[in-house]
Amino acid sequence: MSFTLAIVGRPNVGKSTLFNRLVGKRLALVDDQPGVTRDLREGEARLGDLRFTVIDTAGLEEVTDDSLQGRMRRLTERAVEMADVCLFLIDARTGVTPTDELFADLLRKKNAHVLLGANKSEGRAAEAGLLEAYSLGLGDPLAISAEHGEGMAELATALMPIVDELSLNRPDDGPETEVMLDEDDGDMEAAEDWAPSTKKPLQIAVVGRPNAGKSTLINQILGEDRLLTGPEAGITRDSISLALNWGGTPVKLFDTAGMRKRAKVQEKLEKLSVSDGLRAVKFAEVVVVLLDAAIPFEQQDLRIADLAEREGRAVVVAVNKWDIEPEKQAKLMGLKEAFDRLLPQLRGAPLITVSAKTGRGLERLREAIVRTHEVWNRRITTAKLNQWLAGMVEAHPPPAPGGRRIKLRYMTQAKTRPPGFVAMCSHVDKLPTAYKRYLVNGLREDFDMPGVPIRLHMRSQAEDNPYKNKKKSTPSRLRKHTGKPSHNG
Repeated sequence: MSFTLAIVGRPNVGKSTLFNRLVGKRLALVDDQPGVTRDLREGEARLGDLRFTVIDTAGLEEVTDDSLQGRMRRLTERAVEMADVCLFLIDARTGVTPTDELFADLLRKKNAHVLLGANKSEGRAAEAGLLEAYSLGLGDPLAISAEHGEGMAELATALMPIVDELSLNRPDDGPETEVMLDEDDGDMEAAEDWAPSTKKPLQIAVVGRPNAGKSTLINQILGEDRLLTGPEAGITRDSISLALNWGGTPVKLFDTAGMRKRAKVQEKLEKLSVSDGLRAVKFAEVVVVLLDAAIPFEQQDLRIADLAEREGRAVVVAVNKWDIEPEKQAKLMGLKEAFDRLLPQLRGAPLITVSAKTGRGLERLREAIVRTHEVWNRRITTAKLNQWLAGMVEAHPPPAPGGRRIKLRYMTQAKTRPPGFVAMCSHVDKLPTAYKRYLVNGLREDFDMPGVPIRLHMRSQAEDNPYKNKKKSTPSRLRKHTGKPSHNG
């Protein structure tokens, strides 16, 4: 059966390291600095014959107010209540602290199944802390080294009786399957046989500058406060993925860290966060670039949108905080004009106004995402393409450098996701970039493909003369006139 395991404990006891060990990938950010994890991150874990969902949580701290740490603690407590099993980690080298004792009492009240793990147990320095762990009254501590993979068999053994008990209480609860887009399946350009009828969820990454409202938007879509939000900029650090059914469409949403200008990104942790966000863009299908209505289309917004286009992803631009915009009509006209002028490579991409706080415009955003995704997967028959190409060439023939006209005779679509085309062309190196742009714009308009990247590759066409570039030789019957000896003497 499927169950959920929440890893909880003080900051910097190794929760994220253990999470990465269980899922078999470096999904969670890990650093020596305490308090790196802030949101709840879920992953599909494997431990021996057990398959389960593991939840990485923020470090528990003795704070109950509305500060950032207080909101992080409430989110962790919510995960404890949701999970079937809690693994309470302590640092074996530090030993049991008063904070550990406080949270051990809290866990006993909130969850019926609590396991105690003493992490960093490798070496003699951990022996005293391992013995102290018995005082917490949570049973025998499991000696674990998340970094070196020690104690995983013991953890699986401790989970087995709990899993058996859960299966007796929930005999009809079958495993909930979820199609994951693994790194091995991340070559979006190779996935040409994809069709909307497949069970894979639509991968959506929400990106933007810090404090644009990305986490608030996803919480509004989910209908619950699943992600940590607040007035502070840069709260999100990990790229958190969440699976849901959004208006009948199975999707996986990626919340990413805010991306600032490279010159301002100095701290190692922020560099890791931005790198994690860029990875989410590469593995997404649709990228929602979230702007702040008060300061839209700043230089960093343009860079982020251009990055998504260069990665070949379908792009939807959403303008947030529209509920507090006083001059909506004039502002919208200005936004559309600026969009067409500043991002010509995304001409025709949807521009949707939303309010992450009130939920206004979310249905229009969903429809725009689905429609753009369909265009991203569009395939055009070769017959239609060549009929279209003949018309384009007739309307505006290619130039004739040096008096020799460039010929375009054949075009086909080589791939989708994004749409990619190949045209056979003579004198490829002499075809102007402006003429390629003319063809791309024509494809976008005539085949209704707004807002998605279009790749057009020109391939060299063989010349009509089959003897071109072949080495010339003098016929033997003419050699006596040229004075050259024949091979026969």
